[in-house]
Amino acid sequence: MSVKIRLARRGRKKKALFDVVIADSRAPRDGKFIEKVGTYNPQTIPATIELKGDSILEWLMNGAQPTDTVRAMLSYHGIMHRMHLQVGVRKGAITQETADKRQADFMKKKEEALNNRVTDLTKTKEDDRKARLAAEAKVKEKRAEAIRAKKEAAVQAITAAPTASEEETPVTEE
Repeated sequence: MSVKIRLARRGRKKKALFDVVIADSRAPRDGKFIEKVGTYNPQTIPATIELKGDSILEWLMNGAQPTDTVRAMLSYHGIMHRMHLQVGVRKGAITQETADKRQADFMKKKEEALNNRVTDLTKTKEDDRKARLAAEAKVKEKRAEAIRAKKEAAVQAITAAPTASEEETPVTEE
């Protein structure tokens, strides 16, 4: 029996939610599964992924094969790195303490990179918002200037109109 770690779809139309399941490769996508080991919600920003790392690691060590999408999720959460280190421990290449230290360092670097990415995204978003507000202020200023010029032209036309009519009236000499 070939065992896969894959996604099983649930949720309604255009509102997909997925369960990360351990299933026989011959079973249908949304059919029978052995164990549910996590959830994936692509509707949130960023996507929400919740996994049972120890259970997944145990299945991976026993030969379960993740699909490409699930493999990307496991790599993102450091589970594939952890499995790689455990294989080294099994073979005797490294000790368990070394593997734990390397995993902690790996996760620390990954978390720092994620935090940097989030701050960069928020900074970019804030900069874009400031640029949009500045452009909007320029447009507003141009409109106000055009209205001001129009009002001044109207005031000048009004003040110039009576003087023109006074000049047109004939002056009588006596």
